[in-house]
Amino acid sequence: MTAVDPRISRLGLDVLTKLAGSPPLQPRASRFLFLRHGATDGNVNKIYQRFDQPLNELGLGQARAAAAVLAARGGIARILASDMSRAWRTAGIAGEALGLAATVEVRLRERWYGDLVGTSSANLDWANDPPNGDTLRDFIARTREGLLAALDTEATTLIVAHGGTLYVLAAALGVGLEVDHMHNASPLAFERVGATWRIEALGPRAAGELLAPT
Repeated sequence: MTAVDPRISRLGLDVLTKLAGSPPLQPRASRFLFLRHGATDGNVNKIYQRFDQPLNELGLGQARAAAAVLAARGGIARILASDMSRAWRTAGIAGEALGLAATVEVRLRERWYGDLVGTSSANLDWANDPPNGDTLRDFIARTREGLLAALDTEATTLIVAHGGTLYVLAAALGVGLEVDHMHNASPLAFERVGATWRIEALGPRAAGELLAPT
């Protein structure tokens, strides 16, 4: 079950979870790390975001803190990231700390909201398809393809992407999300134990309030 928090709209998440979880994702990797991008003004103000929406000062600090946690953990062999500015900049900061160059995986982009970009996302409903944007089914199919490609290796991979990516990932692996998993720039370790996946939040929670998931 996905975590409940009054600051995040859960409208349509049941539909997303059902669609993203069937069939279950079966990546080659048995462990990997995931990092949602740092905070943006779009997150703070609950606005559907532009492709080139940058990190704000809070987000830059969160990304640097997350990078330090990941560098202290070690063992990461590669970074694959969305090329949307907020995720790509977060990946770059992590890469600097890890001594790795990030590789673009365009299928890890956040869902595109088309005509809704720039408007309020306070009542985001995942089940509603935005005009001139990604349908939910297309977003899920594209994201699953990108995740499978990113995790088709036994080398430990860091995926840097978005809140929507994380929702699809968790549903596809059949693992529940806690509220603390959804904070901006909070590194997560995924590990398969037998046939079951589990998530561990690494280090202290990133500074700042829980922000909108896109």
